[in-house]
Parts: sequence; C-alpha cells; structure tokens
Amino acid sequence: MINKFIENLKSTKNLSPKTLEAYSIDMKTFMHVEKNLLDPDIRAYVLHLQSLGLKDSSVKRKIVTLRIFYDYLHNEKIISYSPFFNLKFKFRQERKLPRTLSISEVRRLLNCFTCESEKRTDFSHRQFVRDCALIDLLISTGIRVAEAATIKFDDIITYEHALLIHGKGRKQRIIYISSGETWQRLLTQFKMQKKLSSTSFLFTNRNDKPLTSHSIEKIYRKYANVAKINPVSTPHYLRHTFATNLLANGADLRSVQELLGHASIATTQIYTEVSSQRKKQVLRKYNYRNKL
Repeated sequence: MINKFIENLKSTKNLSPKTLEAYSIDMKTFMHVEKNLLDPDIRAYVLHLQSLGLKDSSVKRKIVTLRIFYDYLHNEKIISYSPFFNLKFKFRQERKLPRTLSISEVRRLLNCFTCESEKRTDFSHRQFVRDCALIDLLISTGIRVAEAATIKFDDIITYEHALLIHGKGRKQRIIYISSGETWQRLLTQFKMQKKLSSTSFLFTNRNDKPLTSHSIEKIYRKYANVAKINPVSTPHYLRHTFATNLLANGADLRSVQELLGHASIATTQIYTEVSSQRKKQVLRKYNYRNKL
C-alpha cells in the first residue's frame, strides 16, 4: 500500500525526488511503530513522536504525510473512513528568523578570490576558478545550493547576462547577473568547463561528476574558514543575506519573491523581520516622535 501510495504521488503530484523520499521515510517510521495500518491509533503515534523529543515542525510534517496517505486509501476505497475524520492537531511552531552574514563577512569571503598568489597545479587551478565562480554566484543571486548544482551549459544565456534556474517543484525562473565581476567569473568557468569537461554541467568534481549539495557545503566551509567568518554559517546564509539586503535597500517584496523562487509571498515576508537597516531608515524618516 505504501509503495502504491508513493507511486501515486509521483505520478499525480509535482513533487521533487527529495520530497518523495521524505514521504517514504515518514511512512516507514510510522509502519515501524504502528502494526495495524488499516485501523491505527493516530493520537498514540503523535504522543510517541513527541516522546522522542522531535520538534513540532517535524511532528507536524509526519502527520501531514499520514493524512495524505489515509485520504489516498479512502479515495481508493481500501478503507471506509479515514482515522483523521474529526481529528485535529494544533502545534506550537517557533518562527525562526533567517540567519545572515554581515556585509564585512561577505566581503572577506569574496577577498579569498581577489588574487591567486600561490602557484597551483592545473587541477588545483581549475578548482580555484570553479570555487570562485560558484561562491560569487551564490552571493550575487541568492539561488539555492541545489539549484547551483544543476546548472548546465544550456542554462547560461550569454547575450542577456542571465541564467535559467530550475527551482523547486520543477519551476523555472531567469536570474540576471547584475555584477560584472560575477559574470566574468562565471564566463571563465563556463569556457574552461566546456573545453575540459565531458559533461554539460557547469560545476563538477574531480571525477567530472556534477557537484552535490553536500560537496558545495564543503567548498563553502573551506573558504569560510579561510575568511574567518561565522563558524556555524552555511551556504544558505548567503541566500538569506541576499534577500535581506535587497529589502533593506528598497526592493519590493513581490520582486524578491520572484528572484528567490518562493511559491508563496508569506515565505519571503519573513525577511522583512531581519531587514533592520530598512527599519532604521523608515523610523528615522517617518517616526513622529523625532519631531517632538
């Protein structure tokens, strides 16, 4: 039943492989605890999850998976009623603010690529050029790590100085590279890859395989250590920093939503909470108390 459920999701919903895997893991976890799938005790399972010390957000996601699963069984007439009928759960979910880097930290990160002073082998030079283009691209566009990993040669629109990004839910968007330095670094990587790589991916590893999200995180960590920036930061901090500073500098929320590839503007709205510089500007200009 679970396999058929996952196959049904794959064929009817526009879900990524990562999301489908999460659904599958949730169902296996449930099956490990609840032996009677056709007449489960959902309340007891929720209590079990909470006893494990899981975050409310994790428990909520697992419950959503189960609700979809039992709706599927009911629609397929495998069960006569869903155990979720008249069953509601409320979870307290902490709203965490996005974590960002300071402008000085981003500058120190970029300074790692200002000059290639040490002598390098051909291979280490290729890595340096790749890392330079990759990190600068993440800083300049705020794209997701997974999106950067899947960029191919055909996604580079040279006459527009732009990239075609393949985002979540198989949604595409075009990102313009506004920084001339970023664009030149990207072009250098593109020309080198096209000449030396046997694949069509822009960023590859030593085995000429496309970089994974994990390998991009390792590359970021390497240069973050050199730049001596926030030791707990991740490449996703660059996305948060990009969005926060767009809003702080006056960009409208709708435009930022489109640039980030968010399905809902509510997701983008959280960045307004951390745009403190913009708040200061508004209060200095408009707060009536300043004139009393």
